[in-house]
Amino acid sequence: MKKYLIALSFAFLSISAFSQSKIGTIDADYILNQMPQMAEVNEGLKTYNTELQKELENNVTKYETLVKDYQANSTSLSEEERKTKETEIISLENDIKNFRQKASVMMQLRRNELTKPLYEKINGAMLQVIQEENYTQIFHSGGNDLAFSAEEFDITMKVIGKLGIQVKE
Repeated sequence: MKKYLIALSFAFLSISAFSQSKIGTIDADYILNQMPQMAEVNEGLKTYNTELQKELENNVTKYETLVKDYQANSTSLSEEERKTKETEIISLENDIKNFRQKASVMMQLRRNELTKPLYEKINGAMLQVIQEENYTQIFHSGGNDLAFSAEEFDITMKVIGKLGIQVKE
């Protein structure tokens, strides 16, 4: 009997605890794209991409010059000079390949760097909404992990309101 009473009290306790939960969703990426500061972020990314392209083009030009010089003068070079030039060409070719592979990672790092302050603003506004409306859990609805959420529990527009953002169509 005592075991049944304990089990029953745990059941009521868990039901009452669950009933006090308030769960909502947010689409932080949607908010981010609505922020006017994203124009500056996109411009910064465009500038950074241009810088990376120039650096790549400079290395490619240097590589092409080295190859042409090597082809034109390879017969007049000593064996040691030829091996030095070949090593230099191969090294630069590898640098170009590595740079191309790392460029997308470098762009993502720059994007993260530029959007970090914006995500912090979103987080601050979200915390205000959470506190004001007593939410216990918030899920990110922009990813593929959330199967369903009723629109009434989505706090995205409330956070946009806290940030003072005008929604673009």
